[in-house]
Amino acid sequence: MTLALAGASLLVAAGSAQAESLTEQLAASVKESTVNLGFRYRFEAVDDDAFAREAWASTLRSRLTVAPKPINGFGLLLEVDDVRHVGADNFNDSRNGVTDRPAVTDPEGTDLNQAVLHYTGFAGTDIGIGRQRIERANQRFVGGVGWRQNEQTFDSASISHRFNDKFSASYAYVSRVNRIQGPDSGTPPADFDSRTHLLDASYAFGPALTLSAYGYLMDFANADASSNETFGLRATGSAAIASGWKGTYAVEAASQSDYGDNPVSYAAGYYLVEGGISAAKIGFKLGYEVLEGDTTAGSAFRTPLATLHAFQGWADKFLSTPDGGVKDLYFVVTGKALGADLLLRAHDFQAETGSSDWGTELDFSANWPVGKHYAVLMKGATYDADELSTDTSKYWVMLTAAF
Repeated sequence: MTLALAGASLLVAAGSAQAESLTEQLAASVKESTVNLGFRYRFEAVDDDAFAREAWASTLRSRLTVAPKPINGFGLLLEVDDVRHVGADNFNDSRNGVTDRPAVTDPEGTDLNQAVLHYTGFAGTDIGIGRQRIERANQRFVGGVGWRQNEQTFDSASISHRFNDKFSASYAYVSRVNRIQGPDSGTPPADFDSRTHLLDASYAFGPALTLSAYGYLMDFANADASSNETFGLRATGSAAIASGWKGTYAVEAASQSDYGDNPVSYAAGYYLVEGGISAAKIGFKLGYEVLEGDTTAGSAFRTPLATLHAFQGWADKFLSTPDGGVKDLYFVVTGKALGADLLLRAHDFQAETGSSDWGTELDFSANWPVGKHYAVLMKGATYDADELSTDTSKYWVMLTAAF
């Protein structure tokens, strides 16, 4: 009896000690949290010949990110965004009903941007559950649409593993896509009800060649026409080609077909060839990207989860692929001058199916870092329409602060 009581007393004492130790760890974790605060103000002007009136959008995004210190491999990330319109709503934000002006898809609202629990207790492995940012490769197929004030994030369970310094792989199951049109419901939908699988693998043979393979099975219950399965390969690399100069390249091919309850049975391809050279203060790049189309409506190659603004011109005339597809021949010049990072890019757009000329576009940007915490961006895009859409010009001034 005495031994039993002694044993029970030891268990209670041990349990109390463990509880106290965990409490201390939690207190230390909260005390040593990483806290970041960011602000992004942007003025966007849009002149689109499809509308009699221009759009002027003045918006501010405030972001709070909190990450307590990990405990025994468990880490938590919480991030809240708030988007506000500064001044009058002289633009269509997809929710405010201003349909007589061009779209600037930055609706107001406060949103839980990320709330994800990570476990990194296994060597080389990161397991994440919750609302999280997912950006695959160059975000051509899966990304965060970071240019818009309300970022695209994913309610997902994910795992990534680095087998060694050359080979890595990742998988994610996405149950909901929180789109840039949120957080309020409306049309287009603020989220996709998703049953999506994202699988990636990458092997670095050396600086001159990294080979990546991917398979994306996207099934959206409330957007059947966007459901698709895509499988592809991407090769990238770089090498010194002369004193002070480096050459880079990217070659990619993918095949896509209908998936889930997509009402259209189709097959389409994607192709990219890109090469560039760069030195310390200047760089040049030439690329050719093809998204196949067809004469049947809804049969073109689609990228519903991509960071679309980064591709096919900043005027955003190809956020959905035309039925005839797109061939995009582009040339980019980058440089550094007057303390700014500069970019100039020209596009020539053609239909992939048929002989239609979609038009041309010229994009430019200048970004000035101001100390450690601030930056100023000026950016513009001019689309000269031919047989698709209408002439459109967009200009931005953006101020950012991060602490």
